[in-house]
Amino acid sequence: MSHSLLVVHVQIRVKPESIDAFREATLANARQSVKEPGVARFDVIQDSEDPTRFVLVEVYRTPEAPAAHKETAHYLTWRDTVASMMAEPRTSRKFTNLFPADEGW
Repeated sequence: MSHSLLVVHVQIRVKPESIDAFREATLANARQSVKEPGVARFDVIQDSEDPTRFVLVEVYRTPEAPAAHKETAHYLTWRDTVASMMAEPRTSRKFTNLFPADEGW
């Protein structure tokens, strides 16, 4: 049973007037990201109490996959599109998958 998946939680707070545009751009990026061979999951979640807060849950199959993701056209488009929508700089935390086993992804 392998436990090598890299799980990244990206915390984002956007300007209230940018919620819909941010959601649209982020979902477009996520739909393309899940097609990458190094991506096991790419979840977009929105805080139910504060709709300006989002979390991206990115699950990568290899240590190199995050860097490859950041070179894709869809990521670069997303990054540039949402830059002015941020209420504060986004932050991220990296985790190692423990359960389910990597083979279950």
